[in-house]
Amino acid sequence: MTQARAGARRSPTPDQLRTWREFVETTDALRSRLTSRLQAESGLSSADHAVLLALHDADGHCLRSSALAEAVGWERSRLSHQVGRMERRGLVARRGGRSAGVALTDEGAATFRRASVAHLRAVRHLFVDALSDDQLAAAGEIATALRAALDRADD
Repeated sequence: MTQARAGARRSPTPDQLRTWREFVETTDALRSRLTSRLQAESGLSSADHAVLLALHDADGHCLRSSALAEAVGWERSRLSHQVGRMERRGLVARRGGRSAGVALTDEGAATFRRASVAHLRAVRHLFVDALSDDQLAAAGEIATALRAALDRADD
């Protein structure tokens, strides 16, 4: 049996569990604070922001529904409900029927730009400024390693 397989069968140590718990609780608290600030300063929910960001970054500010669902990491049914709410507020528009595509409207683009200024300021204050350059680099490496392990687990 390989070392990795033997290690996979053991439970995490108390120190490892403490680190895991601190990581989860801290990322939850960070996400909660960023979400609260986003809502208070722009009126956007984190779901609104995720959709607007994906559309903002897309070529032509438009994505097929399936690509948008993948970009935000949601099931298509959740996306459909979210897009409907955003469409009623004038932030996005469906193109070519329900499943064809979703486009960022001029109002959605303007709302996203206004929200981004305050959101990026909060990211700087709550995340970037709290860490040294070395810690930021380590956080990036950790996030990359975790994402790669999650992606391998999906295969």
